[in-house]
Amino acid sequence: MENNLIKVGITHGDINGIGYEVILKAFSDSRLSELCIPIIYGSSKIAAYHRKALELPAINLNIINSAEDAGPNRVNLINCVDEDLKVELSKVTPAGGEAALQSLQAAVNDAQRGAIDVILTAPINKHNIQREGFHFPGHTEYFEQEFGNGRRSLMILMNDYLRVALVTGHIPLKDVPTQVTKEEI
Repeated sequence: MENNLIKVGITHGDINGIGYEVILKAFSDSRLSELCIPIIYGSSKIAAYHRKALELPAINLNIINSAEDAGPNRVNLINCVDEDLKVELSKVTPAGGEAALQSLQAAVNDAQRGAIDVILTAPINKHNIQREGFHFPGHTEYFEQEFGNGRRSLMILMNDYLRVALVTGHIPLKDVPTQVTKEEI
């Protein structure tokens, strides 16, 4: 059964945001790591900071050097950002954007070479991540460039009961009616 588990690359998002909180709370239920082989792209030190600051239960992180080293039934983590970054919860900082981009790029690189099957992204701050190598309104447009081969991407949100595909993205609400057309759908 374990050989059939997909490898899910999880980016940590902005280190000052809710990414680690959501990730750590999700994996506090060990059943989640039975459904896939999770690989967090981030920092064990920053994860520990968030766990302590939020008074979350300890999670045994399996620190690995590459996605190929990831094992089932554990929460794997690849340290891919500077361990000494200062976390400033709820603040927008250049370091938060840089760390988000490094995590995203590491996961994309592993997906492009087939080391992981999918990427799950924690939230980024669309302002502090902007820099050379990232001039996009969000993850979706970045993935479109990295994986699209000239094709458009589609963001899909789903659970067991509902599937939602976004026809528009990152546009003012007043522009939505003119953008939702038969052709786009």
